[in-house]
Amino acid sequence: MKRILALLVVLSMLMFGCSPTMGPKEGAGTLLGAGTGALLGAQVGQGRGTIVAVAIGTLAGAILGQEIGKSLDRADQIMMERNAQYALEYTRTNQPTTWRNPDSGNYGTLTPVDTYQTSQGRYCREYYQTVTVGGEPQQAYGTACRQPDGSWLIVK
Repeated sequence: MKRILALLVVLSMLMFGCSPTMGPKEGAGTLLGAGTGALLGAQVGQGRGTIVAVAIGTLAGAILGQEIGKSLDRADQIMMERNAQYALEYTRTNQPTTWRNPDSGNYGTLTPVDTYQTSQGRYCREYYQTVTVGGEPQQAYGTACRQPDGSWLIVK
C-alpha cells in the first residue's frame, strides 16, 4: 500500500508539477494536496476499493493544492493594488511608491505623473508603473480616476 501511495504521489507531481508556467507555490501546493488526498483516500477506501480511493484522493488533492498555490501568488496582485490605491490618493506627482513581496521576490513602483479634473468633475491621474516578475521588468502607462466611493479605477 505504501508503494502504491508513493507511486500515485509521484505520478500526480509529474502530471501537475512539471508545467513551465507553474510557480513554486503551485508546485508545493500540488505536492501537499496530493499527499493529503492520498492519505484521506486510504482512510475512506476498504478492501480493493482502497487503491481506487487513494488514486481519486491523490488526483483531487493535487488539483486542489495547485489551485491553492495559484491563489497564494495573488499576494503580489494585492500588494500592487494597495500600493496603487495609496499612490493615486496620497502621493505627489513624480513621486514613486514601491511594493515588494518578500515571498515571491516580485516588486514594482507606481509614479503619478499628472493630475487633472474632468469636465464632469472627476479627479484623474496619469501614472507610470513598473512591475518586476521573476527578474523581468515590465512597464505600463495608464490613467485612473477616483470613484464616488473614494477608490481609484483604471480607465486606460
